[in-house]
Amino acid sequence: MRWHLAAYAITALAVAAPPAALAQSRALQQRLAAATRVECAFTTLATGDWEGTTPQASVKPAEHPAVFHDINVDEGTADSESVYGNSYISVRYAAGYLHFMQISDVGPLFVTTIFPQETANGRLKAVQVRLEYAATTLPGFATRPEMYFGDCTVTT
Repeated sequence: MRWHLAAYAITALAVAAPPAALAQSRALQQRLAAATRVECAFTTLATGDWEGTTPQASVKPAEHPAVFHDINVDEGTADSESVYGNSYISVRYAAGYLHFMQISDVGPLFVTTIFPQETANGRLKAVQVRLEYAATTLPGFATRPEMYFGDCTVTT
């Protein structure tokens, strides 16, 4: 019986959305689906670590760029600009989200997701997760799991 209430609430929210907001969301989704180049600026960093067996997280400002070009959503491919060289990048557009997955030959996995929601000046909200771990912390290198928050310009 509770699922009826949930279905009613979801329907009510969908009907209550102003048409202009729905049109804007559709336009942003179409822009993501047709992306050929993305330039991101991530300004906040959350880093995870463990103190013994207890997980911890810290948050601080960051200046982390990410650029994807030659994006072909239909083929699921893209290239990136990186000081560390090229890596295999898989691209997927799904239900309004544009995802980039980079798998490094040396182990780390990076996932960048762009959301169909604007921040300012036509830029879209984005998150990049960098999953890697090294026993020793090295300044200037990602040696712990990281999550970056920021926004991106999307060129079609």
